[in-house]
Amino acid sequence: MVQTAPPEVRDLSSSVSSHKGDRVFNRVITGAAFTALIVLAGITVFLGAQTVPVLHSQGLSFLTTTVWNPTATPAQYGILGMLYGSLLLAVIALVIAVPASLLLSVFMVFMAPKKVATVMTNVVDLMAAIPSVILGLWAFYVLNPAAVEWQKLLNQYLGWFPLFKNDSGNFLGTPFIAGFVLAVMMIPIVTSVTREVLGRTPPELINASEALGCSMWTMLRYVAIPFGRGGIVGGIMLGLGRALGETIAVFFVLKLVFNINFFHIIQSGGGSVATLIVSQFGESSGNPETQALLAAGFFLFAGTLLVNILANLIVRRTGRIQS
Repeated sequence: MVQTAPPEVRDLSSSVSSHKGDRVFNRVITGAAFTALIVLAGITVFLGAQTVPVLHSQGLSFLTTTVWNPTATPAQYGILGMLYGSLLLAVIALVIAVPASLLLSVFMVFMAPKKVATVMTNVVDLMAAIPSVILGLWAFYVLNPAAVEWQKLLNQYLGWFPLFKNDSGNFLGTPFIAGFVLAVMMIPIVTSVTREVLGRTPPELINASEALGCSMWTMLRYVAIPFGRGGIVGGIMLGLGRALGETIAVFFVLKLVFNINFFHIIQSGGGSVATLIVSQFGESSGNPETQALLAAGFFLFAGTLLVNILANLIVRRTGRIQS
């Protein structure tokens, strides 16, 4: 027998890395990434520079009081009510959006016929692209009348619980309506990410669970959801970031009140940092109030950045647990 030498194996990695087109592509991507970091740093520096004189003049009361009186002597600015309102609206949106998104994703991936799932996927992706001002107008003219009736029912049957108590009889401009609008904006984002993650569940794991006689609920609980836990959490946090920074849609349906509306989600009045900025910026009485609004934007920016950092940490931790 004549032994032949094995064919020469080419080093594809070196040829790929030395290809001119790949080098150009890598440099463009690297430049775009560093450009994004530079822009982010520039925003941070600009807002931080505007925040320093506000903290110098107002002190910690800027974060611990609810007074906003630019005509006083000296002027008084406090965003505690707005910070609390932003958090309250985000919680309401999460309570509504997360279960709806999970159920919708499960239906699209595991239960709906292929044609129906394709149509629903296109519709959900289209909803994610609807501008905020369109959703705000829809909420103002269409959602408001229906939401008023929902809140009346909640007050009638659950009014003994402070969360659903309304003594004024005014059910317009409530945190519940604003949180519902934010939930509508979050659902397409969370659903798209969750659907993609659940769709990547290994078929052999699903088939094995079915062969063992597991129900749909058992398969979801022990196979699909644990497998995509990190991606699901990441999608929820991505939607939460959208909710925290939303401005126009909330401005249309929420009555701006600087005081803290503790746990009365169907009581008229509330606020958020974003709605404070959009409502007061055009009427700011001068440089001090403008700086106060920019300082509020800095803390909103910092809070959104913190949410993204926490999302990355949670995704990494859930990924390690899963592995």
